[in-house]
Amino acid sequence: MPPLVLRTPASGGDFGRLRAEFALPESFGPAVLAEAETAVLDPLASAGGREDATDLPFVTIDPPGSKDLDQAMVIERRGSGFRVQYAIADLAAFVPPGGALDHEARRRGQTLYLPDGNVPLHPPVLSEGAASLLPGEIRPAVLWTIDVDDGGEIVDTRVRRALVRSTEQLDYEGVQSSLDAGRPHPSVVALPELGRLRRSLAVQRGAVELQLPEQEISGNGDSGWILARRPRTAVDAWNAEISLLTGMAAARIMIDAGIGVLRTLPSPEPDAVEWLRRSAAAVGLAWPAELGVSEFLSTLDPGQPASMALYADTTRLLRGAGYTAFAGELPAVTTHAGIGGAYAHVTAPIRRLVDRFGTEVCLAVTAGREVPDWVREALSEVPAHMSASDSLAARVERACIDQVEAWVLAEHVGREFTAVVLRADETRAEILVEDPPVMAKCSGAKFPEGERIAVRLTEVDVEQRKVSFERV
Repeated sequence: MPPLVLRTPASGGDFGRLRAEFALPESFGPAVLAEAETAVLDPLASAGGREDATDLPFVTIDPPGSKDLDQAMVIERRGSGFRVQYAIADLAAFVPPGGALDHEARRRGQTLYLPDGNVPLHPPVLSEGAASLLPGEIRPAVLWTIDVDDGGEIVDTRVRRALVRSTEQLDYEGVQSSLDAGRPHPSVVALPELGRLRRSLAVQRGAVELQLPEQEISGNGDSGWILARRPRTAVDAWNAEISLLTGMAAARIMIDAGIGVLRTLPSPEPDAVEWLRRSAAAVGLAWPAELGVSEFLSTLDPGQPASMALYADTTRLLRGAGYTAFAGELPAVTTHAGIGGAYAHVTAPIRRLVDRFGTEVCLAVTAGREVPDWVREALSEVPAHMSASDSLAARVERACIDQVEAWVLAEHVGREFTAVVLRADETRAEILVEDPPVMAKCSGAKFPEGERIAVRLTEVDVEQRKVSFERV
């Protein structure tokens, strides 16, 4: 069955009501805009003694059409290992501590992405202009040089301010196609080899990757919205590993210095893992006793219903994530169970508040300087700002998907679909309709977890963003 498309005339098709419901800001105040405009009059005025790295052939990898480009990379073989040159947009060059921009960024926490346009953390003149690593433009950046051995482990890290110039803006599918065709961009020719090494290390560390199907909204308010599964390429995973590599290097710098802000997640209790083993047996998956959670999940085929059901159950092991700031004594938890090690956000400062402060810690420590007072003072506040914005971002994303699900299905009440049973009790189940990809509740009895069943759409409430199914 082809994707079901919402035609705007049938339902209105915009997200204005949702934006109002969550009180999302429509613009920036005059003081914020004025400060941003002043900051970009001469974007290189604050260059100072930056290293000139404009000779490095950086490229960015982002979704097509992206303008808020945080990261650019060059990856090369170096002896028996690799060298990663990772340039990160330098927001601190544009955001005066304690100013209007700083206060507004703390209030927002992160960029929110909606199908009809985002709610940016910083004014577009910065986030899509002077601070963004757009191709062909010289930009101030924080340059991470990370040397990795032939096993994928970090052996050396350098962090400093630099001037960089991205040579090309690439996208995931394009990079994947060029790699498959044997004609990769020279700056990422080593990405597959290093990406695979890091993925292997992640499994060894006990990192948990849940390959549940991701829902993606495309289209627009004029032609209609389409709900589909987001295509996931190997390049997606490899690119993520470069960001994780940098975040783990940053965490090590912070822990060694006794100051910073980490992304943390406690390890699951042993009885929770045993519960997951019973869940695997219940859906017919044989889990060898010698394999840990990460190792076992890495053996599963994510396209199989039983795997989807177990991934859904595994989310219960990954609860309690937060941001942990410290200065002096190390916190009780310094690691992230989902990553399998210590990790800090430093690679997306255009889109996420905490990265600006984490980056400043790393720059100061590696240069042998004291961490600036404005950073120290902010560390105690940043976790609360980020937790609040993470919660809002999750609710907004879910509401957008729920809304499009209702719009797409509104004219199909009574229709039958195929769905995978993710979780179930005696009278209800959580299901994943396969086409269009809809997560919903389903009424009935004796649901076979981890199997495909036929379901019927019984009700759609567009206003409440709810859809209901029953087992056929």
